[in-house]
Amino acid sequence: MNHRNVLFILGELCLLLFMAGDAMAAPLIPELNIHVGGSNQPQDVATTLQIVAVLTIMSLAPSILVMTTSFVRIVVVIGFLRNALSTQNVPPNQIVIALSMFLTFYIMAPYWGQANEHGIQPYLAGTITQEEALTNVLEPMREFMFKQTREADLALFVNLSDAPRPESPEDVSTFTLIPAFIISELKTGFQIGFMIYIPFIVIDMIVASTLMSMGMMMLPPVMISLPFKILLFVMVDGWHLLIRSLITSFK
Repeated sequence: MNHRNVLFILGELCLLLFMAGDAMAAPLIPELNIHVGGSNQPQDVATTLQIVAVLTIMSLAPSILVMTTSFVRIVVVIGFLRNALSTQNVPPNQIVIALSMFLTFYIMAPYWGQANEHGIQPYLAGTITQEEALTNVLEPMREFMFKQTREADLALFVNLSDAPRPESPEDVSTFTLIPAFIISELKTGFQIGFMIYIPFIVIDMIVASTLMSMGMMMLPPVMISLPFKILLFVMVDGWHLLIRSLITSFK
């Protein structure tokens, strides 16, 4: 499933909703009644606890998706680029987050496609159990995280957890893998950000030295260097180079 298929499926769902709205006189939003009462059946208590657990997971779902995908590295690198250019809030935070999200969808589409094909769809069809579906959904996500996680970061959390030394990646707990993946992504993002800063620091140094030699001490060097940095970034097609480098860094 690539990004085009994802957008096509979303469009089809929207079209079906509009067609259903025209065909049915009743509203699409059903009535929801919540009843709180006592129960003597253990099954009812277990079901209630499952509903509470699902609602809790849904509230944390955005953070879980952000921290287990390529979003962390992308947003950190774009933040470094904006600071290196000294453009303050250009591009705005909304643009940075939106671009990072759509790049994340593009990079993670193959892994989400595998999770949907081997986990969600068979579970909805009733061919596998809930535990098997969860395992099949986590498998491609774990594969992605293992590719981007450094062994030193993974060993750090394995040692801190006092768990037995894993013999294979399958023995590593997901709760151990996720924090190791996050700090590995942060380190990679900072490394890329350092490389981004170098050419712009050179421009700042040249402009500052030139102004000092001309005796223009009161003129802020940032005001003079900013147009030159933007010109350099545009001339080398900076967005094209940055996005291509980010995407290829995950392969």
